[in-house]
Amino acid sequence: MFAPDWDTGCPSCSFWADNFERNVDHLRHRDVAMVAISRAPLAKLDTFKQRKGWTFKWLSSGDGDFNYDYRVSFRPEALAAGSVDYNYRQLQTSMTELPGISVFYRDTDGAIYHTYSCYSRGLDMLNAGYHYLDLVPKGRDEDGLPYNQAWIRERDKYGSPQGV
Repeated sequence: MFAPDWDTGCPSCSFWADNFERNVDHLRHRDVAMVAISRAPLAKLDTFKQRKGWTFKWLSSGDGDFNYDYRVSFRPEALAAGSVDYNYRQLQTSMTELPGISVFYRDTDGAIYHTYSCYSRGLDMLNAGYHYLDLVPKGRDEDGLPYNQAWIRERDKYGSPQGV
């Protein structure tokens, strides 16, 4: 969602964050915590979070391997090799960051278990915006775009020319 060398968060990932933002309170009341994790320094994350008005917990894994371990961030040497392990297959990409969600369970003794991961378009089920688009006659209307989500902008950038 936010690599250390980026100036701003990924617009597509921000689309998802806009969708889960207000669910955090509902989840908390069902004993579920939701945390976003990116590799950018915490100061960058906090600045972007404030700009977006987000209230969910967002942590930096910049000093660790979390995003690499769960195969959503890719080291330069992996990219240089020609393909990365993403979405349970080898993928040719130049992207250093790709989307993913992982679920963990903490038992009564405090042990933590990884119970689920989802990547790529499998994340669509968590995005209410896509569900609404799937109901309208034009649907997602992504045919002919350079890539599926080329239309997405950060929500505070739609009113400006070219989304800039």
